[in-house]
Parts: sequence; structure tokens; C-alpha cells
Amino acid sequence: MTSEHLIQDKIRLALSRSQCTVFRVNVGRVRMADGRYFTTGVPEGHPDLYGYRWSDNQIFYIEVKNERGRPRKDQIRFHDFLQSHNVIHGIARSPEDAVKIVKEGLVGYGFN
Repeated sequence: MTSEHLIQDKIRLALSRSQCTVFRVNVGRVRMADGRYFTTGVPEGHPDLYGYRWSDNQIFYIEVKNERGRPRKDQIRFHDFLQSHNVIHGIARSPEDAVKIVKEGLVGYGFN
């Protein structure tokens, strides 16, 4: 099974070659020396990648999954939010999926 990290790297390269700027979102939770936890500043369920098309500056979000990966409940909630605002987004299991989502302006690809 292909790792999501490897798929993500290939997607970033493919989207960059397709005239897009792409940002990777680092998420996580770290326990600090004083015992408190620090979490990243993005909302729960935020997709792995986001960016914009150079042609029209249209924003997009990509959730990366391997062939067996399924979206979590918080990712589905974020999808519902993006869907309600007609924002380009979807689940990509390959670079081809990601390029299709972005080039065709698909909303919610792979969530159904």
C-alpha cells in the first residue's frame, strides 16, 4: 500500500507543474515541557493541501488518502463547510485525482 506522504509529495509536484501554488498543512499536537499541549492553528479536519490556480486565483483544498483511506468525521464536517460555499475540494488518491479536481473545479470529489 502506498503511503499518504508519498502520494502527497507526488500531488504537490503535479499541481505545481499544472500552474498552481500549493501549501502543505502541518498538523499535530505536541506536549510542551510544562505539560500543556500545543496544537496547530488550523481547524480540525482541515485538508492536507490547499492552494490556488494561477489562471484565476481560485482556491482549492485537497485531502490526500491512499487506496484504502477514508475521511474522518472532522474531515467530513470540513467538507460539508466547503461544499456549502461551493469551494473546489476533494479527496485525491493520486496526482491525477488532484489535477482533475483542480483543473475541472470539482466540489466534493471523492466524498460521496
